[in-house]
Amino acid sequence: MRINKKKFIYLISPNKIYPKFYHDLNKVFETGKISLFQLRFKRYSLKQKIAIGKKIHPICKKNKVKFLVNDDPTLSKKINADGCHIGQQDMSIVEARKIIGNKIIGVTCHNSINLAKAAIKRKADYIAFGSFFSTKTKKVKYKATTKIVDKVKKLTKIPIVAIGGINISNYKKLLLNNVNLLAISGYVWNNKKYKPYKTIEKIK
Repeated sequence: MRINKKKFIYLISPNKIYPKFYHDLNKVFETGKISLFQLRFKRYSLKQKIAIGKKIHPICKKNKVKFLVNDDPTLSKKINADGCHIGQQDMSIVEARKIIGNKIIGVTCHNSINLAKAAIKRKADYIAFGSFFSTKTKKVKYKATTKIVDKVKKLTKIPIVAIGGINISNYKKLLLNNVNLLAISGYVWNNKKYKPYKTIEKIK
């Protein structure tokens, strides 16, 4: 999977859909900095996720943003998304491949070189590490540092995603340490100071 250097943001959905969400999503994509978008909802039913996914997909397509689904390759296939992201508690890459075929599969590797090696061996399209910083989006069990990025860069050329508490004051450190994509959610959707597209515009 190739990453355009100007499109270094991997945007993750808010926890819930709000009235202006689809309008805001389009505005955010129009900044030209988003490479991937992940549908990540824990409290919606499958039927709701399918309906939401069908609305998001054309917005992604129009803006040339790859559309991924968190945790659920079957849902990814149902809404014809571009791929899925799987955690260590989800199904294996091999099982996910059987469902979605030759589409994008990304894998959470926390802060572990061994998990990264296993994901590389099984042909993951990208590997994600974190949490790099404290975050309110989800409970943090693992802390990652840029040292792991250095080690993994010696093993593979597949894209590395950093996740966890990334914002305007800390993102440059990750880019300077050869992280390919910054996974961001709360900073964009829960920002009390700026509208979603403004938060993205400020990350240069």
